[in-house]
Amino acid sequence: MEKPKVTLFEHLKAVLQLPFMVLVIVPSIILFFSSPKHRLFTGVLSTQLSLVAALLVFIAGAFLFVKSIILFHKIGNGTLAPWNPTRKMIIEDLYRHVRNPMLIGVNIILLSEILFFNSPYLLAWMVFFILLNHVYFIKKEEPGLLERFGEEYEEYCKNVPRWIPRISPWNGKN
Repeated sequence: MEKPKVTLFEHLKAVLQLPFMVLVIVPSIILFFSSPKHRLFTGVLSTQLSLVAALLVFIAGAFLFVKSIILFHKIGNGTLAPWNPTRKMIIEDLYRHVRNPMLIGVNIILLSEILFFNSPYLLAWMVFFILLNHVYFIKKEEPGLLERFGEEYEEYCKNVPRWIPRISPWNGKN
């Protein structure tokens, strides 16, 4: 018997527990305790350019993040949370280009925060977060997906990169 569709509340709960922590809570703590005199960019022009760049980068990251959540809901019947994962493998849309578009979106949003707040400490947080996720995906997430989806996931991994999107979408065949 198929489980019922994941509710909007379940998606919201997962977003508030994971990405909200990464994108809002941790950066807020870092910025609260960091010195404003340490900046990545200096000068009025660079500040204005970094604000425009921050907005554009944020839009790109938010697009990937939101689109991924929509695909998790419509196709995968699960959330981004490991305790309520997708029940069906998603190999459509963004996932035909890269295996982790949602996390790439989160990292791009982190980059927009670095540009907006002009903070080397947020840059350090982003690097740490990327490395932590890379290890987590290799050691925990991918073995779990392989166990759940078997050969289909193994074939997918052979053809779709983990982090750097392929130009042409994978069509499900070698």
